[in-house]
Amino acid sequence: MSDHTSKNFDLELESLRTRVLQMGGLAEEQIRKSIEGLYSGDQLILESVIRDDDLINQMEIQIEASCYQVIARRQPTAVDLRMVVSVLKAISDLERVGDKARKIARLGISLTSQPAAGTLNIELSHMAETSLKMLRMSLDGFARLDLRLVTDALHLDALVNAEYQSVARQLITYMMEDPRTITRSLDILSIAKAIERIGDHASSIAEYVVFMVKGLNVRHATADEVEAKIANS
Repeated sequence: MSDHTSKNFDLELESLRTRVLQMGGLAEEQIRKSIEGLYSGDQLILESVIRDDDLINQMEIQIEASCYQVIARRQPTAVDLRMVVSVLKAISDLERVGDKARKIARLGISLTSQPAAGTLNIELSHMAETSLKMLRMSLDGFARLDLRLVTDALHLDALVNAEYQSVARQLITYMMEDPRTITRSLDILSIAKAIERIGDHASSIAEYVVFMVKGLNVRHATADEVEAKIANS
């Protein structure tokens, strides 16, 4: 990023990026805890995810206010304005990631309180790990302004989507074969969808990095198209 005659301006911009990464770290932790609680059946962990969601909400509000203060006081232009706009967009996606972690925790509590009807052997942990990897790579790319990291993250989205479709097909089969599994299957399907959406939010953050560094709007583009646009810019 550019250096300014006002060192305070540089510090304000760096503070915004640092706080985004702190918020991202908390969102990652919330996802990990929700998946851990889901598989262990530990309701205390799941309840802590629901309780701590307000921390992410408060961070979004505080960072958003700081962004507006920077815009009002500094009137940033060019790359600086793109960075502030990217921060505003990224924290919105991170807040939604926190919402998805809370949703997984709530459904996890519901599942652990249900009597097991039939056997459901559904693997969600790999999809969750891939979505988490996407989020981590996107945030690392945000921190380092590294376009290779964020394009690698974008390529992983297809894998998450494919795993979600596989889980959905398995659950539909369970429900058709044994109606007793319908309630439980629908809860698991909602969890799988929340994990898939976490990958989508990670992709959005990756796209903001491309916008921040190159000034390119790559929303709705495939990972290959994003790479091509970067190469030609």
